Amino acid sequence: MSRTPVPSLQAWIREYLAFLQYNRHVSVHTLRAYRTDLELWLAFLATRAGCRPSQVPLEAFDVDGVRGFLASLRDRGNSRSSTARRLAALRTFSRYLIREERIAIDLTAMIGAPRREKTLPAHLSGADVDKLLLAPDPDTVAGRRDAAILELFYASGLRLSELVALDLDDVNFGSRVVRVLGKGGKERIVPFNQAAARALRTMLADHVSLPQPVIRTAPSRHRRSRAPLFLSLRGTRLTTRSVDRIVRRYAREAAVAQGISPHALRHTFATHLLQAGADLRAIQELLGHARLSTTQRYTHLDVQHLMDVYRQAHPRAEKVEKDPA
Repeated sequence: MSRTPVPSLQAWIREYLAFLQYNRHVSVHTLRAYRTDLELWLAFLATRAGCRPSQVPLEAFDVDGVRGFLASLRDRGNSRSSTARRLAALRTFSRYLIREERIAIDLTAMIGAPRREKTLPAHLSGADVDKLLLAPDPDTVAGRRDAAILELFYASGLRLSELVALDLDDVNFGSRVVRVLGKGGKERIVPFNQAAARALRTMLADHVSLPQPVIRTAPSRHRRSRAPLFLSLRGTRLTTRSVDRIVRRYAREAAVAQGISPHALRHTFATHLLQAGADLRAIQELLGHARLSTTQRYTHLDVQHLMDVYRQAHPRAEKVEKDPA
């Protein structure tokens, strides 16, 4: 009498990835990240056991295996944030196996995540912002579009995904605000300045010379048409990858700080508002953060600015400094 083979760890990983795709409806990028992390862990276990990944049993998922995997990542020079992300993938996989009644306890619960490095996000000075905004060529259709992208990023602090998702109907030039659909499907209204308004109007005048985009109807009871705000030269909605390349290219051409991306412009937006005296909670609302602690990570002030604020705001700051020692 033949026995039914017990599914390998690789088979359970495939089941879990299918669960994420079809039951949780995670994005393509999230699914790819989980697959990469879990397959890397599986390869480690296979090497340790001296077998092929398809031969690693489910029982190989143990505390020692997880700790050994994390140690190997550290030895290979992986950052703490990268290691923490891979451990998070193992945690969610462990909870899935508990749900499927394949293991009894969370095998990752007793393993602490590595403490993440506290790094300051890249941002631009006011002078560098001016250089970046002047980088696009105003005599070309692409340049005028790119100028509008850069102006709106700096004027509103939008996420990359939020900017590319904007439709024509989301922009109100009369009030100079954009309607943004942020994380978790939360809608918010964000203002933009006159410079961004001028750049957007100039860009929209060029739309008539581009291939007409396909107007899609949103699946909602209001049936609002979705005409993209930012178009490629083929008349299609710009992708996040394309906009990321656009921002990085102009950062190189303007010879501004290294590592400038759309997200860095968001940091710059928040930092410059805070330096000008904006309330942190107001910045939180503009950025669409659920928690104030997230906003605090996005904003960073140099020590000299903090000292200037202290001297101006504290009633005894100047007096104490002038007192003899």
